[in-house]
Amino acid sequence: MTVTEMREDPAPPIKPKGWRLLKAALQTRKAASMLAFSFSSGLPFALLIGTLTAWLGEVKVNLATIGVLSWVGLTYAFKFLWSPLVDRTRPPLLGRIGRRKSWIVLCQGLIILGLIGLVVTDPTVHIARFALFAFVASIGSATQDVAIDAWRIDVADERTPVELLSAIYQLGYRTASIVGGAFALFLAARMSWPTVYLLMACLIGVMLLIALAAPDTERSPDVAADLLDQPGEIAPRARAIALLIVGSSWVWAIVRIIVFMTSMLAEVPPGGKRPSAGDFLKYNGPLIVLATVIVPLIVAAVLNWLKLRGHQVQAVVDTRVSPARTIANHLYRALIAPLADLTERMRWGVLVVIGLILTYALCYNVWASFAYPFYLDYMHYTKDEVAFASKIFGIVMSIIGVSVGGYLFVRIGRFPTVLIGAALPIFGNFLYADLADGAPYIDIVLQTLRLDVLAQALGGDLRIARLLLTIAYENVSTGIAGAAFVAYVSGIVSKKYSAVQYALLSSLTFLIGSLGKGFAGELIDRIGYAAVFREVAVLGLLAIVFVLLEWWRSTRSSAAAVRGEG
Repeated sequence: MTVTEMREDPAPPIKPKGWRLLKAALQTRKAASMLAFSFSSGLPFALLIGTLTAWLGEVKVNLATIGVLSWVGLTYAFKFLWSPLVDRTRPPLLGRIGRRKSWIVLCQGLIILGLIGLVVTDPTVHIARFALFAFVASIGSATQDVAIDAWRIDVADERTPVELLSAIYQLGYRTASIVGGAFALFLAARMSWPTVYLLMACLIGVMLLIALAAPDTERSPDVAADLLDQPGEIAPRARAIALLIVGSSWVWAIVRIIVFMTSMLAEVPPGGKRPSAGDFLKYNGPLIVLATVIVPLIVAAVLNWLKLRGHQVQAVVDTRVSPARTIANHLYRALIAPLADLTERMRWGVLVVIGLILTYALCYNVWASFAYPFYLDYMHYTKDEVAFASKIFGIVMSIIGVSVGGYLFVRIGRFPTVLIGAALPIFGNFLYADLADGAPYIDIVLQTLRLDVLAQALGGDLRIARLLLTIAYENVSTGIAGAAFVAYVSGIVSKKYSAVQYALLSSLTFLIGSLGKGFAGELIDRIGYAAVFREVAVLGLLAIVFVLLEWWRSTRSSAAAVRGEG
């Protein structure tokens, strides 16, 4: 379909829901393939980022190690770094089966290899090898997401539009989250964890067979990166130098994290001492933020300065074409161009924006990896209770929270909603601290609202009522926060760089939270859950400060724009 045809077509996007969506997913080969691909995307994420910690907690792996091992989730945050490779090349040997399918099948093979490696490895004896297999699976999963996103856009047509494929993607992904979360816990209560993960690897194997039969198309040429070759754009040599500086900074940060993970998870020699995650965060955390955020911002600002003054810019169209140039252009657009656009539009205000993005999810992201060990090993809830409360009931509460967040955005505006989203999770942490202390205040709320009586009438007890109330508040509040954050970031990205700019900015939310997980695990081992919940809650105050600063900055910018127009 051409751009002109798309503009002339007045028909609204197809957005079926519920059973109609499932029916639509089975009516065409493309839609059915999308359902399988989305399931294959959601399942490893649930198994590696959440359920894996339940396994490790049950076999008594210490929480500091669990926190560091959770850093494998950074592959999902940093996948945009290698997305140009997936976008523009085909893997050897598999390339003949399809442009996108070849990457999807390769990645599914890596996921299966990683999951089987977890199955045959005892984490209490070989935690480093266990972490390596988790890393292999997460690399495969994150890269598969890149290929699936591209496939969804490439194969869309009039009969199966991208809106329908996107809706089917959400259906399959959420279903996989329940299977990899609640259902996996349900199975683990009745069989060993290795058996559970072997079954999940078999499910990915079924998805691989479906992928082989899925349709695929050649992608139409992407001219977005070619815009860099127009007159007035930064010259290729200057872009190459900028990319070298920024790329080296990112590589250094990633290698530094991997080296520490390796040393943390390696066998400690007799008389030796395991490295401290707290020391790593104290001495390396600021440097990693400097390398991945501040250095790219400085480079972007310098490029804007050069472009404004006409230095190091192209005088004519650059017609030279090569695979290396194309990949370099895509990397430039992924790493530098989005920040260059932000610094050009917001000037010094970009520091406030980045501060808000880095801190907004800290309050609940830092301890998320320890939820299952907290529920199962510390609070002694059963796997079935946690499966229902955390994954089934919790998902319903999250959907409610997202809906409330969207409603608030429309009713009271952007910044009031973003501020509410920053504040509510702070109280959620105090709620968890109270649960860890025996729930004296939670019990008062339950008794006041007669929820304890309701729980007993439904066949539950006070313990379950405490858990459900805590999870309900946490999921509703983080749902509101998530909806507010997505809407805020979507509102500040430029249409010119919408996809890559959103991907880069949203990935930064994982950075500090993920780095803090290793230190949080160490703290929990040292001072206990309740104290850590309260200390992490204080981090939420940073987000509130940045929201207020950004609200003030945005208001002043809008007022200045109005005065300028006047």
